[in-house]
Amino acid sequence: MQSTSRRQFLATMTSAAAFATAPSVFAADSTTPRYQIGVCDWMILKRQKLGAFPLAEEIGADGLELDMGGLGDRPTFDSKLNDEAGREPFRQAAAQHHLRICSIAMSGFYAQSFAERPTYRRMVGDAIRTAEAFGVTNTFLPLGVKGDLVQRPELRPAIVGRLQELAPLAEQAGVVLGLESALDAEGERRLLEDVGSPAVKIYFNFSNPLQAGRDLIGELRTLGAARISQIHATDQDGVWLQNNDRLDMHQVRATLDELDWQGWLVIERSRDANDPRNVRRNFSANVRYLKSVFQS
Repeated sequence: MQSTSRRQFLATMTSAAAFATAPSVFAADSTTPRYQIGVCDWMILKRQKLGAFPLAEEIGADGLELDMGGLGDRPTFDSKLNDEAGREPFRQAAAQHHLRICSIAMSGFYAQSFAERPTYRRMVGDAIRTAEAFGVTNTFLPLGVKGDLVQRPELRPAIVGRLQELAPLAEQAGVVLGLESALDAEGERRLLEDVGSPAVKIYFNFSNPLQAGRDLIGELRTLGAARISQIHATDQDGVWLQNNDRLDMHQVRATLDELDWQGWLVIERSRDANDPRNVRRNFSANVRYLKSVFQS
């Protein structure tokens, strides 16, 4: 990546940080906690629905991760957020319910191939423009099952090449592409080095090292604060976070403090297996617990 692009990105991020000091439904202020707790609109069964905002407020979250919508065989996401007329009601709802939009997600790539879809530039470009329009820094780009670099390492050149192509768009917008991959932390470090842009980072998900039997705390330390854009503070469904014996959240907090990381912890899953569709019960419990650990 050329140094000019890097300078532009850093300048844009500095401007965004300055803007964030102004009154805004999206901006932090002096009372904003170091760690903020969000939920995914699609996981509370309100993808791109204004009803996500009162529900998230009732749950007790600080903010929402908005999804770009379904993908399927479309040339881009089925999104209401691609124009101002569609976005404005979401801005108003965020203000009304005292919530922040913490990130823009491209969850469609969980099942679709970022490495192989021909219209990837339009898809990711739409998400970048949406984030920029909302004044949001972070996006979520999962490489998913079809982009699993452990099972399909032959896709790596295509993934790196596409990220290198998209990175200048993100840099110019002051937006970060947060990747979720199947790689371990050292593999993700090398992936970021190959891409070579400050606008491409890792959107860390607790469940990935836990499911693979890796050391979650060690993975956080290997990546370091500068490479982690945001965190999905979640495990597979089964038990609530407070009842999860393999996830020591207090140790996670201590490690993030040590790394001097700050940002959003967004809940995706960790639902009670006996009552998985009870959104209020599951997400309220997990938000309450995360706030007791990270905001006390």
